[in-house]
Amino acid sequence: MHLETLKTFCDLVETGSFSKAAALNLVSQSAVSQQVRALERRYDQQLIERGGRRGVTPTECGRLLYTECKELLDRFKSVEDRLRSSSRAISGSIRVATVYSVGLHELPPYVKQFLEKHPQVNVRVEYSRTDKVYEACLNNIIDFGIVAFPQRRRQIEVIPFRKDKLVLTCSPDHALAKRKRVALKMLENQPFVAFERDIPTRKAIDQIFRQHGVTVNYVMEFDNIETIKRSVEAGIGISILPRSALVNEVRNRMLVALDFTDGEYMRLIGIIHRRGKVFSVAAREFIRLLTDASNGKEASNDRITNRDRLSR
Repeated sequence: MHLETLKTFCDLVETGSFSKAAALNLVSQSAVSQQVRALERRYDQQLIERGGRRGVTPTECGRLLYTECKELLDRFKSVEDRLRSSSRAISGSIRVATVYSVGLHELPPYVKQFLEKHPQVNVRVEYSRTDKVYEACLNNIIDFGIVAFPQRRRQIEVIPFRKDKLVLTCSPDHALAKRKRVALKMLENQPFVAFERDIPTRKAIDQIFRQHGVTVNYVMEFDNIETIKRSVEAGIGISILPRSALVNEVRNRMLVALDFTDGEYMRLIGIIHRRGKVFSVAAREFIRLLTDASNGKEASNDRITNRDRLSR
């Protein structure tokens, strides 16, 4: 049994494609097929479903082999990185999944800073819905995810990242735009453009409305912040969004952002990863950068244990 064979199998499961797995491992598609068949003969089990509309998908046994071997490969890669880190610059790749608002408006400065310091690292950022980010973490497809209002689950660990202030946003022509601050009760029956109901930020905003006895008129619901902003710009309705995502629109006078008289409402953002995840040197350094910038160096260092794993 060779580690290269296990890596090829894991890449096949993650990409769902023989050609992509072959390209990642610099071998032919035929070689990938042969390695998978060798694994199936070894364990006398079918490991992947072939020829389906969804491409290559693992069977139940294949998923078990992938999950356990992926962790083994991560540990081996971490050991290699540690052995080499003292003699050369940090290199490798990091795969991060995050929600649109964080990926587009929160993460870019950190990625830029990290790549300036570690140019040999490839940082791959993917935008996805919150539930898909959790799924990717659980399936060990990504190194870590970044989501709003993170929740600890049985197999998920959370590292606090930062907080965003939620503000009312409307078009410059709206009747509320001339105010400096607004009361939540002033939103009663207003046309409101919202996130879809299963998105954590929407749930938090709904809870704020319930607490203050406010009922708005939901006219549109979307799964990403950019579409919401464009709808508000068009005058379709108002919305409540993180201020950090409105910087450009406010500067260019395309939108207005207003604080609330009732108090401050914050959106919590956290880094999530699979419990027991073993990070590469590059991934650990990127998380260290994120947490140092938000929480201070001392707090961040406490999160890196002597086993090169991250805990709460």
